[in-house]
Amino acid sequence: MRKIKFSYFFTVPIFIFSALLIGALMPQKSKPSPASCDVKICVINFGFHSEIVVPVQNKIFDWRKHLSFNQIGAGKNADYNYLGFGWGEREFYMNPPREIDAKIAAGIKALFLPNPSVIRVEGYKNLPQNFEIECLGVSQSGYLKLNKFIRDTFQLNRQGEKNRFPYGVRQNVSYYEAKGTYSILRNCNSWTAEALRKADVNTPVWAGLSTAIMLHLDNSCDGEK
Repeated sequence: MRKIKFSYFFTVPIFIFSALLIGALMPQKSKPSPASCDVKICVINFGFHSEIVVPVQNKIFDWRKHLSFNQIGAGKNADYNYLGFGWGEREFYMNPPREIDAKIAAGIKALFLPNPSVIRVEGYKNLPQNFEIECLGVSQSGYLKLNKFIRDTFQLNRQGEKNRFPYGVRQNVSYYEAKGTYSILRNCNSWTAEALRKADVNTPVWAGLSTAIMLHLDNSCDGEK
């Protein structure tokens, strides 16, 4: 009996780990769809979190019509060429704990309990070079679907306005109330993968890790605009 319990204790975690690993390595689509390369989008890997970066405006879509740029960041600087969007657990995302014990406790709470979410908006003058970043081309229709998915993530008040949090703000970052709850079943990278799939970008079957998303990004375009 003890041998059976001991074997079960190790077999279950190994099975779960193997399933997640296979899911992270396996693409949603066996063959990526050919990209039209109308627009260049990028994905940033921050180590655990991921972020989608899109141009502020082009001939297809203008984010200035949907966001108040003087509210993005503490610097009130509207001179951005790119916007980064990320989704995550509200408390942990806006005010990450510094002490290791607090980080572990907050991380467990964020993963195993349904928690309110937040959308993070970061303004960039230039594409950041201090983190892993992958850029690829998407079609015009895919780009519009991607932006609609991002816009629909914002939780609006009764006046139809986005709810910006007055805290957690950095020089070029602001946080807004978001739809949906954060948990181990749907984390920040799951949201990134959902958004990318709207643009017909191939993503892993299990997208819980930012590294898994980056692994499947493939720029098959000859050039992007």
